[in-house]
Amino acid sequence: MTMADDQLRAGFGARLADAVSRRGPLCVGIDPHPSLLHAWDLGESPQALERFALTVVEALADRVALLKPQSAFFEAYGSAGVAVLEKVIAESQQAGALVLLDVKRGDIGSTMAAYAMAYLDERAPLAADAITLSPYLGYGSLAPAIGLAEQNGRGVFVLARTSNPEGIGLQQSVHGSGDAVAQYIVDAAAESNLGKEPMGHVGVVAGATIPPGELDFSDLNGPILAPGLGAQGATVQDLKAVFGRALPHVLPTTSRDVLRHGPEIKSLRDTHSRLATDINQELGL
Repeated sequence: MTMADDQLRAGFGARLADAVSRRGPLCVGIDPHPSLLHAWDLGESPQALERFALTVVEALADRVALLKPQSAFFEAYGSAGVAVLEKVIAESQQAGALVLLDVKRGDIGSTMAAYAMAYLDERAPLAADAITLSPYLGYGSLAPAIGLAEQNGRGVFVLARTSNPEGIGLQQSVHGSGDAVAQYIVDAAAESNLGKEPMGHVGVVAGATIPPGELDFSDLNGPILAPGLGAQGATVQDLKAVFGRALPHVLPTTSRDVLRHGPEIKSLRDTHSRLATDINQELGL
């Protein structure tokens, strides 16, 4: 059994906790948006995509706990883009970063099982340490991915209360349980994590821009991915107000606020370092 096998068998919650203890909680997205490619004077091509993404990996994968490539920006280039994504995952992991692949998949039955195999099976070319999932065909429909992730020492992050304003009407609507849909998802994730140490493998996505106290994370026992820093308006100071006692499990995430400082590797590293220091100081780490 290899060291990588041992790490996977430790479970995603344990692996993530260890990575955060060594590298801090800041998660950086790898989002090769066309505007960023042009800002880096790269243009739009599979070659430009590869240069952009692997520059970010070279700059940050040896110092962040979690990198989050956005799959859509790679898929836009077809098979060539997916091949770049495979490299991003492999090289990030080789440098010691965990990879959260932002794919937001959600379906039912055998289709959901196939998505799980594509991203969470040990033999899959796109196997990541964790993926994002959409629960809006029912939380129970995610069971194939949640189960395979646990079996293989990987994780999932389920969309609960996202930072985009379009999600408010649906996510704040009342579920059959009597709670808001977003709270129901958090509570369902908590059931999946029950009894796991140091935390479970099912995280949730909850934006740093949501009103303080809107959601109760006290029983979650899992990680919270918190988008919204910087470009979407949330500040480091907002984290305490929004997440309260759940702060030790929060993974603040940003992309553009770091990536716009490329393509120089030193500039990317310096920007990450400043933001990570601000977050660590605010969270008392």
